[in-house]
Amino acid sequence: MTPDDIDVWVGLDVGKSAHHAHALDHDGNTLYDKPLKQDEKAIRTMLEKLSRRGRVLLVVDQPNTIGSLPLTVARSMGVQVAYLPGTAMRRTAQLLPGTAKTDRRDAYVIAWAALKIPESLRDAGPDDETLAALKILAGHDEDLAHESTRHINRLRSLLLQTHPAFERVLKGERVTRDATLALLERYGGPMGMREAGIEQVRRWAKDKGIRAERIIDDMFKAIGEQTVTVPGTDMAETIIPSIARDIKQIKDRRRNLASQVEELLNDHPLLTVLTSMPGIGARTASNILLAIGGNIS
Repeated sequence: MTPDDIDVWVGLDVGKSAHHAHALDHDGNTLYDKPLKQDEKAIRTMLEKLSRRGRVLLVVDQPNTIGSLPLTVARSMGVQVAYLPGTAMRRTAQLLPGTAKTDRRDAYVIAWAALKIPESLRDAGPDDETLAALKILAGHDEDLAHESTRHINRLRSLLLQTHPAFERVLKGERVTRDATLALLERYGGPMGMREAGIEQVRRWAKDKGIRAERIIDDMFKAIGEQTVTVPGTDMAETIIPSIARDIKQIKDRRRNLASQVEELLNDHPLLTVLTSMPGIGARTASNILLAIGGNIS
């Protein structure tokens, strides 16, 4: 896309319920400067009107969430679309007169940048249904990952407060293994495990089909290193099972998301190319596709 390909540059400052659109022609003259409802009919009417003047480029400041509808409507009409990143937008704003931060001025800044500094524009994101779905799943997975980290930090904090040696046994990813979480959900922590005894804990794990011989031995070795009971231990061990359960549920939800990602990738032509590379699985392939917008070139 070059300036010669376009006749009308539309800057759209997007909002939750309404946008502001500013359109410029080749000479920088204003063709349109109005608020716009977050509504397909309103967006389509505006683009149809401007399309009578020639080829239109619609540029938004947010390509996702609240910017998705304008981009989808534009694409359905054959209108070219692009995205102006925040950093480029702030730099462009410094080149223009005025300092007011209004939707109207922002829309003008976007349109002016598109006209005068086309190299500042970026791809507006996937118009491919599979890539759009992958983006939603990736965002949800990221939220779950943050939630899991919060629970893990809380679990470690409680164990570190009440039994540091026991917490050290669960270093790294060991704390989130299915066997560890099952034991913590069942017994609550070192005090509950001590009361049950190592033989009972082993029998319970075996009956549940949990392979945990090594971790159980390490846990009881750590339990034996502390003879005092730190104040607050009883309460901590009533909370730990629910935290362990939450972490396990989040792990299960992330596994389900990974399965959905694999199903989506099965329909994408680049899957075979990406997964044939060493060390690239479904999640990494998904991130690569999102980064390149599905364009292997």
